[in-house]
Amino acid sequence: MAVGLINGRLAADEEARAEVDVLNSRLEKTSQLTKKIQACLARLDATGKSVRDVAGPLSGETKKLQVLGNNIDAVIAAIEKLRSPADSKNDEEQIIRMGPEKAGLPNYMASIKRLNKALNDMKASNLRSTQQTVADLQRLVKTGNSQLESSFDKLLRSETPRAIEPLHYLTKNMPFPVLSQEKITRLGLMNSYLTGVHQQNTGAGSSQESPVIKIYAEVRAQYLLSTLGNLATASTNTAKKKTPEAVYRAGTNGMGTYAQAMEGLFLAEYDNICSIFMREDWGPVFQATCQPALVELGRTLRELNSHIKSHITTDCYLAYEIVEIISGLSSNLENRTGELKSCLAAALKPIRDTAKSSLVDLLEETKRQVNSLQTLPADGAPTLLATQTMQRLQSMVNFLRPISSIMISIGDGGWKSAAASKGGATDTIPSLVSFDVGADGQEIFAHYCADTIETLLSSLDARARVLYQQKKAVIGVFLANNVTVIERMINESGLVTLLQSRLQVLDVWRKKATALYTETCKEISIHLFDTVHTNRTARPGSGQGMVSSASIMKGLSSKDKEKIKGMFTAFNSGFEDMVARHKQFTMEKEVRQMLAQDVQHMLEPLYNRFWDRYHEIDKGKGKYVKYDKGSIAAVFRSLY
Repeated sequence: MAVGLINGRLAADEEARAEVDVLNSRLEKTSQLTKKIQACLARLDATGKSVRDVAGPLSGETKKLQVLGNNIDAVIAAIEKLRSPADSKNDEEQIIRMGPEKAGLPNYMASIKRLNKALNDMKASNLRSTQQTVADLQRLVKTGNSQLESSFDKLLRSETPRAIEPLHYLTKNMPFPVLSQEKITRLGLMNSYLTGVHQQNTGAGSSQESPVIKIYAEVRAQYLLSTLGNLATASTNTAKKKTPEAVYRAGTNGMGTYAQAMEGLFLAEYDNICSIFMREDWGPVFQATCQPALVELGRTLRELNSHIKSHITTDCYLAYEIVEIISGLSSNLENRTGELKSCLAAALKPIRDTAKSSLVDLLEETKRQVNSLQTLPADGAPTLLATQTMQRLQSMVNFLRPISSIMISIGDGGWKSAAASKGGATDTIPSLVSFDVGADGQEIFAHYCADTIETLLSSLDARARVLYQQKKAVIGVFLANNVTVIERMINESGLVTLLQSRLQVLDVWRKKATALYTETCKEISIHLFDTVHTNRTARPGSGQGMVSSASIMKGLSSKDKEKIKGMFTAFNSGFEDMVARHKQFTMEKEVRQMLAQDVQHMLEPLYNRFWDRYHEIDKGKGKYVKYDKGSIAAVFRSLY
């Protein structure tokens, strides 16, 4: 068994050695193969190096040839690109020669844009060979732009009538016409392009006006001027008067209609401008378009101003009305457009200055007219000047709004200085900002009215003292009549609300008039003041009551009795003369009652006292005592 085991182990060892031998044989073959591969790689590396040494220069030349090919392709493309405008020039020229009307505006403008692009590309290439083509393209572009401007002009003129009748739109309350939307679109397209060309040629910041703006302003300005021409003429014609003394009445001049039409036309024109032009051009185009019409307005206002100055007392109200109308026009246009305020202020300045100076002129004219009176009514009747002056103030109330603005601008009492009312050096329409915020125009006007009344009455008083030769009674009647006329005309008009707190000026003059008239009463009353002293023993004691006339007569001496008779006679004469003259005077109803009452209150108590004491002087015969208490009271009542 042991031998078996040993034999088995030996067999296994032999088998293992056999396998090792096989492995060693294979390893030897692998080593030999590896050496062969290494030899092959060495030979391959040597061969590759030889190839690289030969192929390297060939690769560099190939890359150079590729770059050259690319450059040649780019040159060919550029040449083709430069040849394209030249080739298409004839097509574009045909479109340009057709004009925008025949070619169609979009097609025509697209052609001009293509020509501009081609021209810019050729200028950028700076090739000498393209100079002729550049010149041709420049000529075509210039022609195209010129034709586009002409088309803008033609289209605008075809849509612009020579004039329209503004009264047709005003009377029917219709808006003034604007350009049609289709035409506005076409004009806007042309303006947009031509403005861009103008800015490109002159620079974005250039102040030079675009040709399109010039065309628009020229065409539309003539339309505005022609449309408003008849109204401008009507404004001056309606100012002419058939009778020089006729006072201007509110609304009878054509300036209101003129301004209303101007506002409507200008605002319609502004809408056109905003639809066609760019925002930054609205103001300049609007100013240029309206300028000729504003120049004509200024000429019309200067002509009206000359007329007003020649008839200042009757037509100063026209100046006030125009101030209000043009100020309103300026405000409305400025609110809508932000333009034309300074232009309208310059046009209005002569009229406004005249309106200011009229306040002084009217006061001076009042003095002049009074001082030029050669006679006054012998019966003390009121003068027509008082009525005319109050009518003037009444008429001013109808223009209270513009007068209030003028009053605020010259200040309270400014009419007392001629220099203050001649207007400033600047052409401005006053706004609320420029006024004294605490000023009340109506209150200042009320002060002016009071000054006018005071000036009138002072002048009449001075003139009456000269012409009536110090006849106080008639002077008193004359002043009282005029005061009453003035007060009545205040109470019967819009002046009453303004002057209610200033009527004390009339009370002062009424008292002066009464004092002058009753000077005669004072002279008469002297005859009723007795200075006769009766016998002391005949005097009644205190508390014994009134002494009878008979008792007093008994205590008088013959000399005293004669004196009393003379006093009665003198009183009768003076009283009857006063009554006769009182009835001869022409007095307003209020004046007659006022003066009669004053005379009665002054004389009747004195006479009654005198009569009570001395009426028995002629024992009822009436030779000296012509009036008893009842009869003299009846005479006083007859004075009313």
